[in-house]
Amino acid sequence: QVQLVESGGGLVQPGGSLRLSCAVSGSTFNFRTMGWYRQAPGKQRELVALITSGNSTTYADPVKGRFTISRDNAKNTVYLQINSLKPGDTAVYYCSAQRFPFNYWGQGTQVTVST
Repeated sequence: QVQLVESGGGLVQPGGSLRLSCAVSGSTFNFRTMGWYRQAPGKQRELVALITSGNSTTYADPVKGRFTISRDNAKNTVYLQINSLKPGDTAVYYCSAQRFPFNYWGQGTQVTVST
């Protein structure tokens, strides 16, 4: 029923910017918490940012000051603005929607930072 579809990834040079989008369908209500996670090759999936229905946000230390999470409840969409990209940001980025006891995940979108 619930589906999440990420978009906006791609190849970008160090110092560049990207805006990721996550569209939620199959739900008649907004999720309490939406988030972005990422997984680099050979590493575990890690939290990037969270946002609640009240627009309270949480960021992982490596992205603080560079990434911004936001949501448009009317469009059932969550965004991740990523600035000043570094090679270490290269990963597959996943969108998550959380409503206890369930977590829903998108298919992921690839972000590659390289010269």
